Amino acid sequence: MKWTRALSAWFAVMSLESVSGTLRRLYLVPVAGELRSHQIGMTVGCIIIFTVTWLAIDWIGSRSFRMQLKVGALWVFLTILFESGLGLLFGYSPDRIIADYDLSRGGLMGIGLLFLLFAPALAASLRHHLRYRKPG
Repeated sequence: MKWTRALSAWFAVMSLESVSGTLRRLYLVPVAGELRSHQIGMTVGCIIIFTVTWLAIDWIGSRSFRMQLKVGALWVFLTILFESGLGLLFGYSPDRIIADYDLSRGGLMGIGLLFLLFAPALAASLRHHLRYRKPG
């Protein structure tokens, strides 16, 4: 397995998610409101995560479920660091950052992180199933 490739895939996810978040904030929030745009953003984010993972999982080379979970765990760890650092850079309080992860406060990031954790295993499993399915 190539950890540098796993990092590259994570960077691609974060780059696309950042563009998506910026577009959501600029164009969707004014029309749909904060809550609805967060819900739509969560769905779009999961699609981005799965698409990048689907395209990269064989390239990354994580062949076992255990290695796929390690890749997912690395991505979750890096994402928490990235999102927290970005939040602090933009002047958000720690409480405001934590609220994004708290379902009881309307935060959906926890769901996104859970999806991110299992995305490598899901993508690899689906690729394997499609590759070796029996016709008919």
